[in-house]
Amino acid sequence: MKDYTAEQIEVLDDLEAVRRRPGMYIGGVGVRGLHHLLWEIVDNSIDEALAGYCDRITVVLHKDGSASVEDDGRGIPVDEHPVFKRPALEIVMTKLHAGGKFSKKAYKVSGGLHGVGLSVVNALSEWLEVWVKRDGKVYYQRYERGKPVTPLKVVGEAKDTGTKIRFKPDEEIFEVTEFDYDIIAQRLKELAYLNRGIRITLIDERTGRREEFYSEDGIKGLVAELNRNKPTLHDILYFSGEKNGIIVEVALQFTDTDYETLLAFANNIHTVEGGTHVSGFRAGLTRAINEYGKKHIRKFQPLSGSDIREGLTAVISVKVPEPQFEGQTKTKLTNSEVKTVVESLTYSEVLKWLEKHPHEANKIIEKCIIAMKAREAAKRARELVRKKSELSITLPGKLADCSSKNPEERELFIVEGESAGGSAKQARDRRFQAVLPIRGKILNVEKAGILRVLKNDEIKAIASAIGAGIGKDFDISKARYRRVIIMTDADVDGAHIRTLLLTFFYRYMRPLIEHGYLYIAQPPLYRVRKGKNVYYVYSEKELKNLLKKLGNAEVQRFKGLGEMNPEQLWETTMDPERRKLIQVTIEDALRAERLFSILMGEDVNARREFIMKHSKDVKNLDV
Repeated sequence: MKDYTAEQIEVLDDLEAVRRRPGMYIGGVGVRGLHHLLWEIVDNSIDEALAGYCDRITVVLHKDGSASVEDDGRGIPVDEHPVFKRPALEIVMTKLHAGGKFSKKAYKVSGGLHGVGLSVVNALSEWLEVWVKRDGKVYYQRYERGKPVTPLKVVGEAKDTGTKIRFKPDEEIFEVTEFDYDIIAQRLKELAYLNRGIRITLIDERTGRREEFYSEDGIKGLVAELNRNKPTLHDILYFSGEKNGIIVEVALQFTDTDYETLLAFANNIHTVEGGTHVSGFRAGLTRAINEYGKKHIRKFQPLSGSDIREGLTAVISVKVPEPQFEGQTKTKLTNSEVKTVVESLTYSEVLKWLEKHPHEANKIIEKCIIAMKAREAAKRARELVRKKSELSITLPGKLADCSSKNPEERELFIVEGESAGGSAKQARDRRFQAVLPIRGKILNVEKAGILRVLKNDEIKAIASAIGAGIGKDFDISKARYRRVIIMTDADVDGAHIRTLLLTFFYRYMRPLIEHGYLYIAQPPLYRVRKGKNVYYVYSEKELKNLLKKLGNAEVQRFKGLGEMNPEQLWETTMDPERRKLIQVTIEDALRAERLFSILMGEDVNARREFIMKHSKDVKNLDV
């Protein structure tokens, strides 16, 4: 055995550690990690706004692949640091855990990554430039891969204050280096709602697009946006309060739909997995409605929280001086003191509102009672779906299950059509791949109630196969597969079936998406043959480039999965070594919510407007 001595202990400097293990700091090196760089800088500007020093932020996507963020805040300090004897700006840019957010003297509330933000962006950028306007001067410094390549110098005079940072993500680190306008626009829009009165401008120099985000109504405006295509029962209820330095804002509105839409934020961070602010809100709301019902309604039976929240749209935003989050990606707030503050505020404000609005209160309680009755009926229907013995009834020979008993390695392909299902059954690796063929287009769950959903044969088949229940009773820990893969034809019908399935999973099995279990298979569009060589091509652009390289070649367009023999289907779409899968994520809940209600809901005009606006973006149209 080789000696293990002090010589083998390697000490990396801060930024080298970030470059070696970027995923630890930004969650990955794909699209999400790339945009996380931008969020870190934007969050710093928002923190300046929360402290009361900034009301304008400008984000620019430049033609050279770089992005810049400029604000009119105080400007990062540039004077010499008393301990390190270097400009404070340089310390912030090169040292992890250096910033003004620890003592609470400079910031009472902040959302950034505990002081690692700017230095992480710097470390993962090919180059970064910073301009600071302070004390009547403009200061400038440039860095390359985290290291300063110019000293901090004065390059002009300034009448105001602020900071501008421009950076180019490093191609050595990231799989993708192109910023996505829509992802950025949605996040900035969200931030404008969460921080009333801040004007955020997004400019895309690559295309000339430009948008400004500003909300006078704050989160009340966000609820209105979420409910734009839904029938509502009353005007939006908004309340806010502060206790022990914790600031709470809540906006809510009941709709005539079957599902709950709740977005929760802590210090502007979207807490996808909820946390103490969400449990406080739910407890306060349940208590208030039950108390009102007991007092004003004859023979009132206490309602459960899930019955009360059916059809509810709510946005909760808390600002916490010392936020504690579970995990590096901050998706769950864990401060216990927040629950008490949110619960007591929600209880008193909702009860007060119900007392003042008896007509609306009765409508809400009537809806809750209908939800309770529907839940009891649905429970009976769900029991049938959940029973293992039901599998043979629901799936008469349709599910070809796999032999592995370990959910961690099992995957389920949901395949459109019997012929494609037959090919997939022959093509698969029986050890860990299961195949469930579905017939035609499944029910549009956006327009159907839970009882209709549970009576639908195709939905019953999917729920039985996955084995974790459906809707409110869905339990992710019981899922029989860790990958559920939607596999449809690459044509218009296939796209429609895919959208119907995605709507179903989003509304009735959302934890599958939140835990990263749902995928979309990418079958090839073309088979190209030149002599003995065969190539499978997945996009028009890829085909164009390949034909340029090959010259004359035989091209076959696949109209559907059924056209491929089992060997081809395995090779191109099912083999884990070679296939292409797209993981379905809810990067932006607001965007997902709006899309599903526009595309699949009742509002025909909203759908027509959406199709006309996006018709130029259509790829692979096959009619």
